[in-house]
Amino acid sequence: MKRFRSCILALGMLAAPAWAQLSVTVDTTRPGAAIHKDVYGQFAEHLGSGVYGGMWVGSSSKIPNVRGWRKDVVGALRDLHVPLVRWPGGCFADEYHWREGIGPRERRPVRVNTNWGGVEESNAVGTHEFFDLVEQIGADAYVNGNLGSGSVQEMSEWLEYMTSDSKSSLAQLRRKNGRDKPFKLAYFAVGNEAWGCGGQMRPEHYTNLYRNTAAFLKAPPHLKPGIIASGGTSNGEDTKWTDLLSKDAPEGTVGISFHHYTLPTGDWKRKGAATGFPEEEWISTLARTLEMENYIKRNVAVLDRNDPQKKIGLFVDEWGTWYDVEEGSNPGFLYQQNTLRDAVVAALNFNLFHAHAERVRMTNIAQMVNVLQAMILTDKDRMLLTPTYHAFRMYVPFQGAVSLAATVERDQPYVLGATSVPGLSVSAARARDGKVHVAMVNPHPREARQVDLQVIGQQASRAVGQVLTAEAMDAHNSFRQPQAVTPQPYRASASEGKLRLTLPAKSVLVVALEP
Repeated sequence: MKRFRSCILALGMLAAPAWAQLSVTVDTTRPGAAIHKDVYGQFAEHLGSGVYGGMWVGSSSKIPNVRGWRKDVVGALRDLHVPLVRWPGGCFADEYHWREGIGPRERRPVRVNTNWGGVEESNAVGTHEFFDLVEQIGADAYVNGNLGSGSVQEMSEWLEYMTSDSKSSLAQLRRKNGRDKPFKLAYFAVGNEAWGCGGQMRPEHYTNLYRNTAAFLKAPPHLKPGIIASGGTSNGEDTKWTDLLSKDAPEGTVGISFHHYTLPTGDWKRKGAATGFPEEEWISTLARTLEMENYIKRNVAVLDRNDPQKKIGLFVDEWGTWYDVEEGSNPGFLYQQNTLRDAVVAALNFNLFHAHAERVRMTNIAQMVNVLQAMILTDKDRMLLTPTYHAFRMYVPFQGAVSLAATVERDQPYVLGATSVPGLSVSAARARDGKVHVAMVNPHPREARQVDLQVIGQQASRAVGQVLTAEAMDAHNSFRQPQAVTPQPYRASASEGKLRLTLPAKSVLVVALEP
C-alpha cells in the first residue's frame, strides 16, 4: 500500500487525501449466475463517423486497412475482446433496406440518412462488409431488422440470405456476392425503439406485429439466431412492454430490449457538457445512470412472473452517456468527448449488470467509434483510446465469469446537496482462468477509500491488477495527449492477515486475488 500511495503522490493525484474506511466481504462459497460475455457488447450505427471514416475507409484509402476496415481501429477492438456487435442501428435500422447494401458497391443506391444529419448514405457498408468486420474483430453478430418501414417478407428474406445453406435463390445470390457458407448470426431483432423512432407504436400493436413477424423468421436449426423483441424505454415506470411481450412469447424469443441513456441534467434540450462540468453534474450523472437498476428490478419481476423458466433475458441493447455535442460538430453526428467520468459510469453499470446477470445477458454500449460514449475517437488517420475503452479492457476477465456474493459494510455515501450515491460499488466473480477478480468503483471526486477486503472460502494474500484515475473530473485523452488517462499497475499485499486496498478518489479498480 505504501508503494502504491507513493506512486499516486508522484502523479500529483492525491497530494492531501481524505480517507474513508470501508469493509468488503467476498464469499467464494456462494456462486451466482454466470456473467454472459455479451454483457460487454458494442453498438455500431450508421451515424456520423461511427462507421464511415471512423472504421470504414474503403480499400483504396491511404489509411492502412483490410478490405476497407481500418487496421488501427480493428486491432484496438480486437484487443478489447469485443464479444458482440449490433448493427445497423438504432433508428437507422428502421429505414435500412438490406438489398441496397449488397452487390457491387458502385451500383448501390445512395440514400439520405434522415435520422442523423441528413447526409448521404452510400450503402458502401452492407451485410457482407459488416460480417467481415465482426470476423476481423473476432466478435459475434447482432443484426437489427427493419420493422418500421420494412416488411415481414423483407426481414424473412434477409435472414434466409444470411443463414441458408441450401441452393435457394437467395442463398445463391449470397454466393454470387462472394460468400459461399452462411454467415454466423447470433441475434436478430424485430425493429428498434418501436415506441419512438421505430414507428411511434403502442405496446399492444407492436406485440402483435412482433408475434406475426417472428413466425416467419426461419433458418436452419443449427444456424437460427436468437430473436429479440424491441421493448420499452427506462424513462418511466411502465412495464407494459415487457409484460405483453413475455406472455406466451413466440418460440425462439431470447430477449426483450430496452434503452437507457444517462443525461447529467435529465433535460434533452440541455443535456450538459462532456467537459468543463461542475461537481453537481458529476454526481448527477452517476445518480442518473444508477437509476437503471430500478428499471431492471421492475421488469425482472415481470419476467419472473411470466417466464419462470427464465428463457427470456432483459437486454440493454443501447446504453451510455449522452451530452451536448461538441461545439463546431454536426448536431446529428452525436460526437462528444469522453472523460474519466464516462469510465466511472461504465464501471458502475458493469457492476450493476453483474448483479442482475441471471436476466441481463446482453448489453450494447452506444457506440463503438466517434458517437456518444465511444471506445475510440478518430481524426482522419489518427486514433485514440478513450477512458471508457480502458474501463472495458480492465473488465475483460468478467466475460463468462461466475458472479460471487460481495457485500459492502460501513458504506459512506457520497453526498452533494440533495443527491446521494453509494460510496463504493463492488463486483466479484470467478473468471474462466479460475482466479477471483474484484472490481471496485470509488465515485467520490475528492476522497480516497481504504477497503479492508475479507475473502471467504479462499486465501487471498495479494491483489494484482490495474487502477484508472486522474487528477481532474473531466480528464480525457486528446490527439495531443492520447495517454493522459490510462490504467496504472496496482498491487497490494496482506499485512497481519488483512488485505487492505486503497482506492484513489474518482477511480476504477480491477484486481485478481492471489494466495
